[in-house]
Amino acid sequence: MKILIVEDEKVLADSLKLMLRSKGFETDVVYDGENGEQYAMLNIYDLIILDVMLPVMDGYQVAKKIRSKRNATPILMLTAKSDIEDKVNGLNSGADYYLTKPFDARELLACVNALLRRQGSQVNELTFGNTRLDLEAASLICGENSVRLSAREFEVMRMLMTSGTNHISKETLLTKVWGYDSNAVENHVEVYVGFLRKKLASIGSDVRIEAVRRLGYHLECDGSC
Repeated sequence: MKILIVEDEKVLADSLKLMLRSKGFETDVVYDGENGEQYAMLNIYDLIILDVMLPVMDGYQVAKKIRSKRNATPILMLTAKSDIEDKVNGLNSGADYYLTKPFDARELLACVNALLRRQGSQVNELTFGNTRLDLEAASLICGENSVRLSAREFEVMRMLMTSGTNHISKETLLTKVWGYDSNAVENHVEVYVGFLRKKLASIGSDVRIEAVRRLGYHLECDGSC
């Protein structure tokens, strides 16, 4: 599970990151609203923890922009404001839950788990065309056929299926799958996309990974997607 933390208080943000990682979650942290929106629209996160009082763009604005682009990722909004009107504004902006600072770590974890459970099967698998990606088994499934994926194959396929017909750049794949500090280059992405194309074909999938020059990759299918 991947969680995006958008919080300008760096001590709190880093504490949340460490706590969530200790519970097995992958986390990314950004410290202002503009970057928060940009990261959210990568469509690779299972949950967004979003502060209200942010530089550049506040949390209400970020939530509204995310929802206006039909991004349904659950949003847990954090704020020091406890007035009913503030809570209403947060929920009306698109937040799924509103947690007031200061909060107990156990309460935040309970909220995180509750919001992830609400997604039901979407948390356990992604579907495109006639093919499913089992997020627990790291397997591609088409009918009765299935094939296991390596860790990096799985992360690349997960990002592609989350983005669907929207383009995702090689640079984004490199950053999110190999990491900021990796020495990997664009050729690594091309190699793993090649592996995935072969595995999709091996199970009879109608899903195709299409490449568009300068834009990156997106998915198409021969059936009714």
